[in-house]
Amino acid sequence: MERLLSNIPLEHLERWENSIGTIFFVVALGLLVLEGVRYAFRRELTWRLVGDSLTNYLTFGFFIVLNYGLLGLLYLGTYFAAAPFALFDIPTTWVSLLACLVLADFAYYWEHRFTHRVNAAWATHSVHHSSPYFNLSVANRFGPMDGIWPIFFHLPLVLLGFDPLLVLFCEIVVLQYQTFLHTEAIGKLPRLIEAVFNTPSHHRVHHGANPEYIDRNYAGILIVWDRLFGTFAEERATVRYGLTAPIDTVNPFRVFFGGLARLGSAVLGAKSLRGVTHALVAPPEAVVVDERG
Repeated sequence: MERLLSNIPLEHLERWENSIGTIFFVVALGLLVLEGVRYAFRRELTWRLVGDSLTNYLTFGFFIVLNYGLLGLLYLGTYFAAAPFALFDIPTTWVSLLACLVLADFAYYWEHRFTHRVNAAWATHSVHHSSPYFNLSVANRFGPMDGIWPIFFHLPLVLLGFDPLLVLFCEIVVLQYQTFLHTEAIGKLPRLIEAVFNTPSHHRVHHGANPEYIDRNYAGILIVWDRLFGTFAEERATVRYGLTAPIDTVNPFRVFFGGLARLGSAVLGAKSLRGVTHALVAPPEAVVVDERG
């Protein structure tokens, strides 16, 4: 118990963060190759699929260029500016790390739900959902503003008293975990795992454009949040991936900026300030009919 309560040096978090990123990249790359072999064996490997996969990595490159420098400073600047106002001074121990990870996962659930239910946020998050395929490359399909929304939902953890670097570390762990959920190669896992954790089966549902699958399974690591808050759906019918109105392109620029273009059209088409507000904050289906999934 004494070891669980002993402090974890912050430099350890930085090393773990780098190690986790490297390990996940190597493993994900290896699994992606195996997925390619699986597609070839099933005679499903097409130039369209290859183009879509390349587009996924290109959108990730665009995301890094637009977000990492500016948002890295914004993230740490916001968190460290807020830290002096924290309610408590929570030491970084193994126990607080686990607590922060669970709370970060909880915050991610609500952030993710927000990006689906508020049109301005959906405009960027819809990029991730626009692929008609489902493989590990899709995990890297990002929109231009995907790095902004997490700040608002994880800032309360800093204000509660967790170290800003610990909060950022837990956010990264939650996101990295989901990389391996983007696959059709893994079926359903043992019932207990499916009951507690987010799995490829649960995340396939989340990417489905089937009416019964839309806005379901927002979880990061723990599927229990969806079960608690009524957004859980089990994978039953074959999943149809992508948006309900397919974008039908592998052009990386059209994919990356397509959601913002739709949002811009809705805002510019509004005839009043109330209409502009509606275009920004209303649920996506209330703004643009049949453009989501």
